[in-house]
Parts: sequence; structure tokens; C-alpha cells
Amino acid sequence: MTEDLNTTKRIALFEQHEIRKEWHLERWYFSVTDIIAVLSGSVNPLAYWRKLKERLKQEGNESVTKCHGLKMVAQDGKMRITDTADLETIFRLIQSIPSPKAEPLKLWLARVATDRIAEIQDPELAVNRAKEIYERKGYPKSWIDKRLRGINVRNTLTDEWKERGVKAGNEFAILTDEIYKGAFEMTAKEYKEFKSLDRENNLRDHMGDMELILTMLGEATTTELTKSRDSKGLRKLSTDAVDGGAVAGRTRKDIEKQTGKKVASKRNFLLPPRPLDVSPKVHHYDNP
Repeated sequence: MTEDLNTTKRIALFEQHEIRKEWHLERWYFSVTDIIAVLSGSVNPLAYWRKLKERLKQEGNESVTKCHGLKMVAQDGKMRITDTADLETIFRLIQSIPSPKAEPLKLWLARVATDRIAEIQDPELAVNRAKEIYERKGYPKSWIDKRLRGINVRNTLTDEWKERGVKAGNEFAILTDEIYKGAFEMTAKEYKEFKSLDRENNLRDHMGDMELILTMLGEATTTELTKSRDSKGLRKLSTDAVDGGAVAGRTRKDIEKQTGKKVASKRNFLLPPRPLDVSPKVHHYDNP
């Protein structure tokens, strides 16, 4: 449940083309169909890839056998198994597709492959890339600033949890649910159902400004309580999460009393499977 910049880092941009990537087995794996779309200009890169695979198999080319099926975000926002390949295999596949973009793409891929090391040395690079991806998706700047701040608050909290004996995964989910229940009277799963989101969707990418702020408040308060109480172990940390979420919950109720409006909204950022309209006149939280 640690929330870093992985979601946005999974998309790289080459000449306005989005190329999906996934960190796997200590290296980047790139979507083969996204690479093919750039090189071939095909309106159906998946069909192009099927034919290319058949030809390569007949020729005895081992590149096809080195492709891995990994889950990646599809156009409809869902996680789907996608053929991917590491940098070395992608380079070999590029040789099989005549294209004037082959060399520029290889240079670009080589640079992208060093992102992980560069971001470790300079974390600000990851933040800048995340900001760029959110901007391309049409999120307003004010929302992006809150979202990135929320990621930092979340990571500070999960770092504390790790140091105090909590195991990432199920135990993180348990503690996070305590904060959500205190803040919004819903678990993460219930909140996603409330917003009509699939399990794979990142809940916070579909929150409005006030929802993000209250989530940050709950998590930041939990961090401070944990430090001041010097809590250790799941049981005591759970108490901190309950109390931290309650602070955000009381704030939410006060806001709702003053404004006469509910903070938790069914609105989300899901759009039909088509290119995003990033016109400034479009308000992307209007889809129920």
C-alpha cells in the first residue's frame, strides 16, 4: 500500500506518444504494442504485433519467446495482460520494423532505461515526471499540487509503519482502512465502490480537492501520533490510525455542517476509452 510515484512512472512520453512501462525483475519492461504503434503508425498495433510474432517465429527469432505478459493500464483504465519486453529485446524487435523513427526511438529508450538510477540520485526527477503525466491527463495544476503533496505525506507515514514493525501489504491495508473509516466512514474498498471504481484504479487519483486534503490530514495526524506515542506493532499503530482518521472525520463533519454539502463525492476521473479532452473548459470530475 506504499504510494510512491509508480503509477505515473509507468507511462513514458516519446514525441507525444504514451509508452507504458513496468519495473520488473530489476529492469524496465516496455509495452510491445506501444512501441509498434510509434514505429509503424498502425491504427491497430495489436493486429500488427500478431502478424509480426508469426513471422518472427517462422524465422526462428528468439525475441518473441523473451516477451513477458505483464498487467498494464489499458485505454479503458483497467489492468490487462500486455506483451512486454526488456530493453535488449525491444531493440531486437525494432530491427524487424522498418521505420524512420527506429534510431530516435532507440536513443530515447536507452535514456528512459536510466530513469530508475537517476531518480534514486535525484527524487525530484520522479516528481516532475509525475506532474507531467497528470497534466497530460487533464488534471488542473491545483489538484496536481495536492496529489503530489499527498504522496509525500503517505510515504512518510508508511516509512514510519515499516520502521515500527508493520509488514507491507495486508497490514498496510488494515491501517489505511482505519484512517479511511475515521475520515470518510468507508474502507478503501467501499470508497471505490462508492465512486464506481474497479479494484485496479487508484482511489486517490479520483478524489476531489477536499477529499485529498482530508486524506492528507488523517495520514499526517496518524504519523504525528505514532511518533509522539512511540507506537510499535500493528495493534498500537492501529489505535493511532483510528485516532488520526477521527481527526480528519471531525474536520469533514464540520466542513459539511458549514457548507451544507457532503465532502465524499461519487465523481471520478474515469473517461470513455478515447483520447482525453484537455480543453480548459472541461471539468474532469463530472463523470459519476
